[in-house]
Amino acid sequence: MSYPEPRYLGETGEHSGVVRAADLPADLSMASGTQVHYLGTGGSTNGAFGLYRWEMGPGPSGPGAHFHRTITESFYVLSGAIQLYNGEKWAEGRPGDFLFVPEGGVHAFRNQSGEPASMLILFTPGAPREAYFEELADISHTGRQLTPEEWTELYLRHDQYMV
Repeated sequence: MSYPEPRYLGETGEHSGVVRAADLPADLSMASGTQVHYLGTGGSTNGAFGLYRWEMGPGPSGPGAHFHRTITESFYVLSGAIQLYNGEKWAEGRPGDFLFVPEGGVHAFRNQSGEPASMLILFTPGAPREAYFEELADISHTGRQLTPEEWTELYLRHDQYMV
């Protein structure tokens, strides 16, 4: 393993760091009560990664088992208890627990604890995942019903392959 090719070719460095305050309101609210904070998006990281703070309410929430062809995904539990699925079994994730899923790895997560829980979700490279979650939130908030064909099309557009 070696370092990748340089992406910055300047000689003196730049003053380009960006601070995002922890107390900013969520960027997205899901009908389940989940609040999503876009800490770093593919757009803001020049495609390097996406990083979200995922704050789940006490109600049951989380996606079914799925995989991605183009991105890795990692989960780091910050608070509460989050069920993490690694493609073979579910494990209770507690603060400090981490799950890495390479491209093609079946995974899922859910909060069934009855208490709030939060985690960081990191994906590489920085795909435009915000559009996927915003579309899901809109479907949920409006009560719109999708046909199986529409769900398939939505998932394919967003590199989401349900298992």
